[in-house]
Amino acid sequence: MPQNTKSVCIIDDDNMYINLVSKIIELKKLSENVIVFKNGKDALDFFITSIDDHTNNRIPQVIFLDLNMPIMDGWEFLQEFDKIKDKIEESIDLYVVSSSIDSRDINKAKSIDLVSDYLTKPIKLGDFEKILV
Repeated sequence: MPQNTKSVCIIDDDNMYINLVSKIIELKKLSENVIVFKNGKDALDFFITSIDDHTNNRIPQVIFLDLNMPIMDGWEFLQEFDKIKDKIEESIDLYVVSSSIDSRDINKAKSIDLVSDYLTKPIKLGDFEKILV
């Protein structure tokens, strides 16, 4: 299966989820590179540095963002990322991934222009294949 997605970013503090998703992406050859951040602040810092250093080629094409994390949660990340997104040359597909099935979270996430879709954990293999191929 060809790798249509060069780089994927996982922003999540759940080690088991990170390991599982990384392994699926690797085994199914869905992307060449997986970048992982344990909180929104570290991810945001990476994006800001990439923009400031003019290294947009390091920026992933797809982001899987958890909502509940320490330091900076997914909602805060979305607010801050919205302020810098126009400085990023490539388009990014951003998916909110959460175990929350609360319709308020789902509707709030889907109402944000940055968000491509809301996915409920655990994500099915078919969903990864649709998104990354």
